[in-house]
Amino acid sequence: MKSYRRLPFREQIKWRIRGQWAVLFLMLVYMIVIGETGGGDSRIMTPLAAGFSRVAFFGGMLYIIYRLIRNKKLLKDQKLLKEKFLAEKDERRSYLHDKSGGIVWDILFVLLLCAALTASLYDMAAFYAVYGILLMAVIIKIGFYIYYSKAG
Repeated sequence: MKSYRRLPFREQIKWRIRGQWAVLFLMLVYMIVIGETGGGDSRIMTPLAAGFSRVAFFGGMLYIIYRLIRNKKLLKDQKLLKEKFLAEKDERRSYLHDKSGGIVWDILFVLLLCAALTASLYDMAAFYAVYGILLMAVIIKIGFYIYYSKAG
């Protein structure tokens, strides 16, 4: 028995847009805090950590902006909205997502990414530890996704 009220898909998209604006704002605040606390000193960062921090932060920011623009387009075009709705309700995609980790893996991935990004700006030993865990999580996710996509 579900104890929550299901929002119409259009409302879900509106909430996603609000969340993406919030994430974008938090990323800008994060950038200011890192700058003020002296993180990202290139004298102590290895080339891997420097590259990772740039790709993770600015790549993440570009991805959020892309998703924001895409979701706004969905609200304007009824045909695109219907296609997205059908794609999200696809049972096979949902099955593969759930079997390869689901929402728990998604949350873990974001947290590991944030931890690795922050560690890359301050401490190389912590960065390499979190980076290794992040890589292992991604490899496990890909492995289970491939396994279940061939099993079904």
